[in-house]
Amino acid sequence: MAKDSLTIRRADPRLHVMMFLQYAVAGVYIPIAARFLSAEPGGGGLGFTDGQIGMIMAGAGAIGAVTAPFLGGQVADRYFATQRCLGALLVAAGVVKLIMAHQQTYWAWLWLSVLGAVAYSPTTALSNSLAMAHMADPKRQFPGVRVWGTVAWVAVAWAFPMIWLQTDLRLQWLPPFFAGELLPDAPARMIDSVKVSGVLAIAYGLFSWFCLPHTPPKRDAVEKLAFAKAFGLLRRRSLTVLVAAALLLGVIHSLYFLQTSKFLAARGLADNYLMPAMSIGQISEVAVMAFLGALLGRLGFRPVLLLGAFSYVLRYLIFGTEGLPLSVLVASQFLHGLCFACVAVASYIYIDRAAPEDVRHSMQTVFALVVSGVGSLIAGPFNGLLARWCTPPGGVLDYSRFWYAAAGVGVVALVLLALLFRDETASAPDGER
Repeated sequence: MAKDSLTIRRADPRLHVMMFLQYAVAGVYIPIAARFLSAEPGGGGLGFTDGQIGMIMAGAGAIGAVTAPFLGGQVADRYFATQRCLGALLVAAGVVKLIMAHQQTYWAWLWLSVLGAVAYSPTTALSNSLAMAHMADPKRQFPGVRVWGTVAWVAVAWAFPMIWLQTDLRLQWLPPFFAGELLPDAPARMIDSVKVSGVLAIAYGLFSWFCLPHTPPKRDAVEKLAFAKAFGLLRRRSLTVLVAAALLLGVIHSLYFLQTSKFLAARGLADNYLMPAMSIGQISEVAVMAFLGALLGRLGFRPVLLLGAFSYVLRYLIFGTEGLPLSVLVASQFLHGLCFACVAVASYIYIDRAAPEDVRHSMQTVFALVVSGVGSLIAGPFNGLLARWCTPPGGVLDYSRFWYAAAGVGVVALVLLALLFRDETASAPDGER
């Protein structure tokens, strides 16, 4: 037993590989999706509107998150081993992405995006809960494993443009440390990132099925509907407030991916620098998560969550301020690490500590349902409505007005956490499962 405990404390290397692949699948195409979906067909893009892009990226994700507790949480908590669920869902998602990458019409992209999201959405919560199931002290150990997902996001965001969007690479001092000439058909070549995502998803699915540690379901649980018990936990004040605040932040988090690549391009950033520039946020995630466990141990959940919410507000205030140099807008991507790690990652850790052992998979997926599902469901049409509201007749999108509105939503979440959230796990000893 001592040997097993020692192995768990060091964190199984397979968990690091799992987390790397989990986020490489999404990171290779999500940061630039709005760019190639909106680019004019004559330039190699698909020519979709803001509303259509919102439905493809946010609306489809919402449907996937809504089905996650039933496809992912319930099955993993009650019927099949978690690593088997991961494997099957990922292979299905990969096949869908390979088909989607060859489509040209809005409706084909929409329905295939829905199918892909239904398969992929549960895997985020399942990978989190599987990792924490094999840790002695998730509060301190999980950030060290989760950071490999961020490393993956940065790696693919740098590698794909260098390999596929540029030619005549040369060394430079600034990230991603290589620069080259942008290929003339870059928007069309960006769509190939979806094919790469599909291949990675299938490879990750096979790795999950055959290589991840066995994580059996709780077949002897009294409550057979794990997701029903998980939803019942939302009666607890701490979870209700956390979910409500995270929902609001989830909406404006989606806006970041729906608009930032277009926003930076409109401000003059070249296409081959969009992914590297946005990956600065993931570099900061690595730094923040390196200290997140210690930060949670010293400060507790409430101050860390407040720091994350404040970072959302500050980032969008910077985005919305007219006249700032492009370098300042790019540098503000560093705030993304505080936004994501101090809200999303801290929330997943809190839920793992707050939920009973027999419904942890389901509670993670219920949280994802509300934040990513309902949040994305709101974010999709909200993105379109807000973009129309911020675009004068015959004019272009007023990004200052757009980002200030997003900052306002963040202020509401910040106040909600500050006034109503209380850590109900503060008295539980570290490592208690």
